[in-house]
Amino acid sequence: MNHRLKAVVLVTAAVSLGGCMTVPTGPSVLVLPGPGKTFDQFQTDNAVCRQFARMQTGGATASQTANESMLKSAGVGALLGGALGAALGEGRGAAIGAASGAALGTAVGSSNGTVRGLSVQQRYDYAYEQCMYAKGNRIPVAGRFQGPRRHHRGYYPPPPPPGAARRHEHYPPPPPGGDNGD
Repeated sequence: MNHRLKAVVLVTAAVSLGGCMTVPTGPSVLVLPGPGKTFDQFQTDNAVCRQFARMQTGGATASQTANESMLKSAGVGALLGGALGAALGEGRGAAIGAASGAALGTAVGSSNGTVRGLSVQQRYDYAYEQCMYAKGNRIPVAGRFQGPRRHHRGYYPPPPPPGAARRHEHYPPPPPGGDNGD
């Protein structure tokens, strides 16, 4: 009975913690009203684009996707753990296996759910940004401020020695029969 109680407590804690995931249900990006747009026009665009983005993600929010993934993994883990426990030992082995499988499945499902939830959020954000941009709103982008450029003097080689400079200053005469005006 002691092992069973520990397993039940472990599974309950894992499911409870996994259900506490909070992922935003709206856009997680900044969009600013376009030039000449009133705030009322911006709010209308916002409502239309939120609906568009929700349709692009299949109507599921990021938190719904994450929680569904976690619960499915917990169920699969419990089934596999119960089957393995039953194969190794009678009733007690099945109970321990099911509890262990549910706990492990919940942990794995929680991790997978987080990744899937973030993927849904990213697709939502992309669709929202595209819609808001198409409606004439501004999307701030990360950039780097560059101040005024300072004139930087590079390295100049030293002048040639005095004898070498004279050789280059002397140019040969033009070839004979050149242009003499005829």
